[in-house]
Amino acid sequence: MDIKNEVKERWGNTEAYAEFSAKTKGYSKERFADINAGLEDIFRNFAELIKSGAEPGADEAQALVKKLQVYITENYYTCTDEILTGLGQMYLADERFKNNIDKYADCTAEFVSKAISIYTK
Repeated sequence: MDIKNEVKERWGNTEAYAEFSAKTKGYSKERFADINAGLEDIFRNFAELIKSGAEPGADEAQALVKKLQVYITENYYTCTDEILTGLGQMYLADERFKNNIDKYADCTAEFVSKAISIYTK
């Protein structure tokens, strides 16, 4: 199953998916590429924090979690704390996400997941 069908099967009946569909229906391939590049920049910034020795609860990490949440809300769907918590868990549980996020630095997905957990408590 391709990722698009998997997403629709898993979340197709949610308000977030409906909002995502409505918000992104007019996005061109270039717009999606730009948005995805912005998301990658956020994960790259998390990796830089790891390399600097920062902890997931550090102010800089928590500011990046907020930036991630706002970015998702602005470009995809309203990213509530509940949804953000689920994303943080998925970043670790789904090897595809974990491997993609960890390409910036080892354990980036774990760091982001912990930072999100602290942020949403």
